[in-house]
Amino acid sequence: MSAAPLNPPRRFAALRNRDARPYLFGAALAMMADNIEHVITYWVLWERFHSPALSGFQVISHWVPFLLFSVYFGGLADRFDCRRVIQAAQTLFMLVSAGWGVLFVTGTLQVWSACLLLVLHGLAGALWGPAEQLMLHDFVGDEDLPSAVRLNATFRSLGVLFGPAVGSALLLGLGPTWGIFANIAFYLPLTVFLFRTRFTGHTRDDAPRRRMGILGAIRTLRDVSGNPTLVSMIILGGLGSFFVGASLQSAMPIFAQDLGAGSAGTAYGVLLFANGAGGVIGGILLEATGKIRATVGAAVVSTMVYGLSTLFFAVSPSYPLAVGLLVVGGVANLASMSIGQTVVQLLAPPGERGRVIGVYNMSANGLRFGSGLTVGLLGAAIGIHWSLTLSAAALCVGTALAGWAAFTGREGPTTPTAQGPVS
Repeated sequence: MSAAPLNPPRRFAALRNRDARPYLFGAALAMMADNIEHVITYWVLWERFHSPALSGFQVISHWVPFLLFSVYFGGLADRFDCRRVIQAAQTLFMLVSAGWGVLFVTGTLQVWSACLLLVLHGLAGALWGPAEQLMLHDFVGDEDLPSAVRLNATFRSLGVLFGPAVGSALLLGLGPTWGIFANIAFYLPLTVFLFRTRFTGHTRDDAPRRRMGILGAIRTLRDVSGNPTLVSMIILGGLGSFFVGASLQSAMPIFAQDLGAGSAGTAYGVLLFANGAGGVIGGILLEATGKIRATVGAAVVSTMVYGLSTLFFAVSPSYPLAVGLLVVGGVANLASMSIGQTVVQLLAPPGERGRVIGVYNMSANGLRFGSGLTVGLLGAAIGIHWSLTLSAAALCVGTALAGWAAFTGREGPTTPTAQGPVS
């Protein structure tokens, strides 16, 4: 370990790993399937019920399971074979898609059954998260973990970017019923690959596996609270989710109307594409250059850039400038989340890595529902431009405070990595 910092990080290291590479492609397809399901089901639900309340529940049901169950699901990942945990999540995704298809073809879709399937879909996503991070760590080890986390986030961004396009094509070409049935096939490559790999998420450590219950979750939260660096990373992830989170995408039609150059529909599509493309471009650039290391300082700076770019986007009077700011924000957001995830994994004790990752996911994903309050409901009262401006400003202030706490609360580097100490 002492000589490791002298070795420069390998570019696209995780793609060079024959075990991690098929996982990354499979995860991208599964994430695309996740978004395809959203495109098809959200359209059908609006056509059938025209319920704004149900539209709001779609967001809540997707993210609240992360808030409530991430630590517990992290405990499952610590204790059991992560291959089987992920396969359970993928199977649940497929059953939900099949459930939608059955309800569509029989004409028996009701609000209660839609809500049940939406909740099950959210639970599948929360179950997948911690086990996935343990598998990435097991595939590549500490040295190439930053590359694996960054590329996994990039491939997931690709899934998010192409999911709406493929979903729209299935909706138009096959219709909602057969389109949702066809969507099941996109979950299969990752599920099948996990039968073929020898990695379990635990092959690189022999730490004891403890049962996970409510008391265990509370103990994990208490243990994490004693590490200022971990606390800062978890807070940084939560700040971006709570103050901006999923609200930026849902508010995009308003910004497209206000900033639209020519057709409002075209303006909306370009803004959405810029928002998603930033994550993909950012992942490729960060991986290709290898300039930004997984450090606390890099996480703070990238989160601050995300906050500032969002703030300037909210007040921008120029459409081209707004598009550019969305791309910059996408790059910064991917850097912030992937760096935070990496630092958390490297600092977590091997026997409790899944639980600690669960705490991070609880903050970075579960708090996304709060952006509906900070931007959505506040925007209804004072206007979406002002609500996003104030939320982005709060993100910047919170990031500065979290960074200050991280650097003043530590006595020194906590855990050495292959690229130097986490500092």
